Amino acid sequence: MATVHLRIGDLVWGKLGRYPPWPGKIVSPPKDLKKPRGKKCHFVKFFGTEDHAWIKVEQLKPYHPHKEEMIKINKGKRFQQAVDAVEDFLKKAKGKEQNSEGKGESKGKKTVQKPLKILEEDDEDLSALKDPSEKPVKDDPHFHHFLLSQSEKPASSMEPISKRLKIIEEDSGSTSIQAADSTAINGSITPTDKRIGFLGLGLMGSGIVSNLLKMGHVVTVWNRTAEKCDLFIQEGARLGRTPAEVASMCDITFSCVSDPKAARDLVLGPSGVLQGIRPGKCYVEMSTVDPETITELSQVITSRGGRFLEAPVAGSQQLSNDGMLVILAAGDRTVYEDCSSCFQAMGKTSFFLGEAGNAARMMLILNMVQGSFMATIAEGLTLAQATGQSQQTFLDILCQGQMASTFVDQKCQNILQGNFKPDYYLKHIQKDLRLAISMGDSANHPTPMAAAANEVYKRAKALDQSDNDMSAVYRAYIH
Repeated sequence: MATVHLRIGDLVWGKLGRYPPWPGKIVSPPKDLKKPRGKKCHFVKFFGTEDHAWIKVEQLKPYHPHKEEMIKINKGKRFQQAVDAVEDFLKKAKGKEQNSEGKGESKGKKTVQKPLKILEEDDEDLSALKDPSEKPVKDDPHFHHFLLSQSEKPASSMEPISKRLKIIEEDSGSTSIQAADSTAINGSITPTDKRIGFLGLGLMGSGIVSNLLKMGHVVTVWNRTAEKCDLFIQEGARLGRTPAEVASMCDITFSCVSDPKAARDLVLGPSGVLQGIRPGKCYVEMSTVDPETITELSQVITSRGGRFLEAPVAGSQQLSNDGMLVILAAGDRTVYEDCSSCFQAMGKTSFFLGEAGNAARMMLILNMVQGSFMATIAEGLTLAQATGQSQQTFLDILCQGQMASTFVDQKCQNILQGNFKPDYYLKHIQKDLRLAISMGDSANHPTPMAAAANEVYKRAKALDQSDNDMSAVYRAYIH
């Protein structure tokens, strides 16, 4: 792109790395955020996302002269949402101007705007320029890995990565977070120089490993079914013959398997992880298991001088593939910090929840809610059918109300199409419900809703739906 002369407040098309030009607005960065040295660039807020980034001047074009050109070459849904967001912004801005003129005339005064300031290397006045009327649309996954993502400031017990992330609080009360080891200018994550191991290439693990490799991490893989490793070897991964070998070869070893028994066997079984643990080696358990399993694994790993972190993930196969998982971490804080670039590659955000076991508890609660909700939706769909109501109309109404979400829409559409290809296995959500109910018993806390949902999933399993998607719980109501 040709170099242009632009000012703060200008609408632009910004190109980042290998991704297509995206509509944005030049704004002033937070005072604490320094401009990259030796780079002539502007700080851009992208429409259709909550993201910002420093963009080199030669990668920027003014919005209006190039609008038709860009719309012709980009056809994606999220791109169109971003363009629509720009048009909404322009309409609101025009309305404000008209209102201001009307008020000015009634008072016999004209509204004088401050001249827009060109953002140069030696600028000192970098106060935030933010239109409170702007409402960002859902994040676009293509930009997630390398933009400055904003999120609500979490409570102290749920801290995002802080030591290796630069956190800037803005006037809005939200935070802008930029990884100290990521490079927004180049549109990529700077991977850790630590050697990464990954055990378990199932629905979630496969997407995670793929994103680690895409972002330049050195990864050694192992899977119980060895053929699943072949694709990743072709993408540049190394092959480990046993979990013990992977743990001994790598600085940080992740695992993501199906249940507590599989997690224990992987560590404690023949040629297991424990045999490869040496002082300083890190082990990160990403499986959704019970707190007792996490406590046991943490104790055996640390007894060998290893460092332990649990990091189960909230999401699905699609979110794993897109690098948009939510990571819940607990245990050794320094391991959490060492995993910074890995977590950026695989997820959109991560939380540190304190001592080992807390992430398992939180994950089970989240999946308990999700599983119960899915069963209720299935119950509603079948009740609609039983009472002579259109299931599609039920879904259309549901998606226009307060419960509207991508989750509801996708799961229901798949049900109506008879598509139960697994995005999250039914047998796994039933396992999570079972573990959550047990956790409630241990805390002497009632979980009647989860218990009822669990029985429906157990019936679905009896109908051979275990290896289908969790939405196949629907079939428990029609047989």
